[in-house]
Amino acid sequence: MFNNMAIIGSFVSLGFLLGINSGQLIGQMIHEETQPSSIELKNQFQRVEQPLWVKSAVTVGGLGLIGLELWWFLWSKPHSQKAETKQGIQEITITVDGGYEPNQVVVNVGQPVRLNFYRKDPNSCLEEVRFPDFRIAQKLTLNQVTPIEFTPDKPGIYTFSCGMNMFQGQVKVEAQLI
Repeated sequence: MFNNMAIIGSFVSLGFLLGINSGQLIGQMIHEETQPSSIELKNQFQRVEQPLWVKSAVTVGGLGLIGLELWWFLWSKPHSQKAETKQGIQEITITVDGGYEPNQVVVNVGQPVRLNFYRKDPNSCLEEVRFPDFRIAQKLTLNQVTPIEFTPDKPGIYTFSCGMNMFQGQVKVEAQLI
């Protein structure tokens, strides 16, 4: 508290001394001296004319970026891949690099699943993966494979996400065809 008051007091004193040295304090200045002249106000903003093609290009570019965002967040398809069965365990490697690739994994119900997460991205958001339906939260070590194992007991789509729920993926559990 004392240090803050000392710093503020020093600035006030410095301003007061500078005001005395200039011959008059700011509070004693005439009102007209503090207002900009009418000539300065007229020249403060100037209209910048752009050719029509520049305005059109900026508009088309903006609309294109809006369309790209809508496609990315609403209409892009998940990259789906079926897990391969090795020694009775359905296994697949998911690369964690700015998201999950593949971001949809297809597995069969009732068989053990091993998802090998290989984290390449140093982003702190991606240092954990969560499977809320299976009550799994696992830290992912950078540049290493982290296996996560579970056995789905009923068909459905189960989501997984990063620790901040910004990046998401799905495990699609299908009934086995006999």
